[in-house]
Amino acid sequence: MITNDKKDKVKIPNLKPVMSKQKICDVPVIHKMNVSEEGLKEYKDSLEKTKDAVKLKLLFQYPVVYIHHCPDGEYYEVYIGETADIINRTHQHFCNVAKDENWQKMLKKKGAEVFIIGHKYFNKSLTMDIENMLMFYMLGVEKVRKIHNRRGNLQNKYYTSDKFEDIFSDVWKGLGKMNAHLFPAENLILDSALYKASPFHELSDNQKKAKLQIFNRVREALKQKKRGQLIFVSGEAGTGKTVLNSNLFYELCTNNKELGFENIKCRLMVNHEEQLTVYKQIAAKLCLDSVHKDIVCNPTHFILTHKEEDEPIDIAFVDEAHLLWTQGNQAYRGKNQLEDILKRARVVVAVFDQYQILSITQYWEHAAIEKLEKEAKRKHNYIELTEQFRICGGAPVIEWIHKFTKKQQINKIPEDAHYEIKIFDSPGEMQQEIEKKGNNENSRLSRMLSTYDWEYIQKKSPRMADYWMVSIGEWKMPWNKQMPGNSIEKGKNKKLAWSEQSHTIKEVGSTYTIQGLDLNYAGVILGPSVQYKDGKIVFDPSCSANRNVKNARTLSDGSKKKFGEILIRNEVNVLMTRGIDGLYIYACDEELRRALKKAKDK
Repeated sequence: MITNDKKDKVKIPNLKPVMSKQKICDVPVIHKMNVSEEGLKEYKDSLEKTKDAVKLKLLFQYPVVYIHHCPDGEYYEVYIGETADIINRTHQHFCNVAKDENWQKMLKKKGAEVFIIGHKYFNKSLTMDIENMLMFYMLGVEKVRKIHNRRGNLQNKYYTSDKFEDIFSDVWKGLGKMNAHLFPAENLILDSALYKASPFHELSDNQKKAKLQIFNRVREALKQKKRGQLIFVSGEAGTGKTVLNSNLFYELCTNNKELGFENIKCRLMVNHEEQLTVYKQIAAKLCLDSVHKDIVCNPTHFILTHKEEDEPIDIAFVDEAHLLWTQGNQAYRGKNQLEDILKRARVVVAVFDQYQILSITQYWEHAAIEKLEKEAKRKHNYIELTEQFRICGGAPVIEWIHKFTKKQQINKIPEDAHYEIKIFDSPGEMQQEIEKKGNNENSRLSRMLSTYDWEYIQKKSPRMADYWMVSIGEWKMPWNKQMPGNSIEKGKNKKLAWSEQSHTIKEVGSTYTIQGLDLNYAGVILGPSVQYKDGKIVFDPSCSANRNVKNARTLSDGSKKKFGEILIRNEVNVLMTRGIDGLYIYACDEELRRALKKAKDK
């Protein structure tokens, strides 16, 4: 993670100049040129003739990082590398140009260029970290279509590791001055959903431990050559489930021989449209979809395209497994998607949070969840993630949100320098504040959200109105995924999550568009279904527009039961845990609004 901490500069021995005593400064040296072996040698010769000792040292005698790129329409293909000998390394790449299956074929394309980056502090470990972070950042660049690297190179501590963050920031800014499309402002990268779900995040100690445990269990499970072995990963919102899942999937797709795996067949699936878009973009940019075009898909597609009697795949990664259907519907004729996936894979890594189940078709009976957890624990296949990575607030903030959503209690709202909880008297005031935040480059991913308490029918237009609306008194705002947006950005928006599309600042999001994703500030409307009575929060399904909340579910014993209160509780939990920097709330229920304002003023 890039921070703004400034460290004291470490003094290193003076470097003996080759041709003159020019001072080597602390800024990176970046040279851009057309890709050719001859051109590189000619550039080196020119530096010798002009006696430019600094560039000669940093670009041709020290380790460097380089970025090959070529235009692909309005997009780019890139390859990022590091080497101690840029001329020899370039020669090696050109030896593979004729092989069409290799990435080097792009070096033959018109407009192919290379950036060569040098710095006086570069050593092998530091250049590998710069290479890794460039891959990390460029995954979130809109104009990058493919990154041809096959792995990351994250390093541990080393001599100049304390310089890394400042050096990388200088490198990125320097590259941005040369090509702003390929190297946009850092805040645009950090807000990208692809960046946040990237497999290149440095894992926490807890995540590393979970990763090692999963790899060990997968090895043992594959040796048994059995179907349906479940590894159960439990974690609440913001505990790094998606990053861990993404990292595991990428590692097994690319480094499997080094990890002791060979010819592993993997699939990654998620039953959420916005998150599926993110994963498909990651797979496409990292060329993982070249292994199999459906390497990322939704669970129904996987089940329909893999027969139970066929040879099973090795590993199925299921993100947001709590969204899997546990009863049939028009698209899915089975009874339980997880059970059907287990029949078609040797190992299933399922990431689960029971507090994010939002539909009656996804509801798990408590006994069924207990059975899954108990069996996973018995086989040492149960992993729990507990660290909070999304919400910047401290433990009191997280506890306040959990008390509200799970215990249905309103405690004193804590003050926190890193996280803002604000209560509003009207939705219009909250909208103004969210739009103000959204126009700030440091908080542009700020959006209005709401409980599903106003009618919205997908793919159907309302009568006497242009859009399905969230309406409170005279105030109203369109529900998500209805406004067309800027015609120029129409193609771009197909590849972006709802929250990343600029025009959605004028819409109200729901759990269907925001689950699994982050915002800087979340402006949450608690509709009529969320009330406050007798000193406690009450969830009222009769006030919801969500049919799932009102319908009954047939249980395993044949009885029918409604779970509306649980589903609304989970909906509120999802909405109130989206904000990284802050949570804004407007409550329609007057008693609830009064109680929240009192909790803020205590």
